[in-house]
Amino acid sequence: MGSAVGISKVKPPADYPPEEGRYIRGNDYSSVAVAAILDTFDSSIPVEVNEILKVAIDGGAALAGSVQTENIGIEKIITNIVANPNIRYLIICGREVEGHRAGDALKALIKEGVNGSRAIRGTRAPKPYLFNISMDAVERFRKQVVVVDLMGVDDSSIVKQAVWTCYQEKPTAFQGYKLHDVGAYPAPTICRKIRWRITRFDLIDEDEMQLLVDEMKRSQRKDKHK
Repeated sequence: MGSAVGISKVKPPADYPPEEGRYIRGNDYSSVAVAAILDTFDSSIPVEVNEILKVAIDGGAALAGSVQTENIGIEKIITNIVANPNIRYLIICGREVEGHRAGDALKALIKEGVNGSRAIRGTRAPKPYLFNISMDAVERFRKQVVVVDLMGVDDSSIVKQAVWTCYQEKPTAFQGYKLHDVGAYPAPTICRKIRWRITRFDLIDEDEMQLLVDEMKRSQRKDKHK
């Protein structure tokens, strides 16, 4: 897939994508990334998920990977997408992971944002906290991408069609959406690695979580008074 004449594109920085993870890198100038929800253990990734990722990249996506958790998994998606302003769509597909509800959290993040405790608003996910990344990265992500909601879809041919639609020159209909390549997001790239505060949310109980939230609020109040 080459960039269309008249559509603004930028070259991603040398250290893009800044975070490692379960993803494949494709066309850096593509307008679309794919996040397939992983509802199994890492050691038993379903064949259909691997096929979705392969087809998405072969079809022209910039990044295609799987996501399982509603916190660190989403933080990695945000970090890598805001490092490439060419990505303007995020296709979310696959079966929801009931223990984490990562798909629900991703969609809620775009729609509702986060509260003062760094929790994603409006989601049923149990621990939707974004403690490890900056709020400017979160807000850029929300402004930069439009979600194409294919939750429940594990048919790679449908995902391939969605990817194709996202990089058309003219608005093209796809399952109720009108999609086309709108060009790179018009602001400087945010390309920085995650500053790890928490690496295992599953090891934190509710009391520890509240302590972290309180510490975050105190830090935010101090920043306002500097």
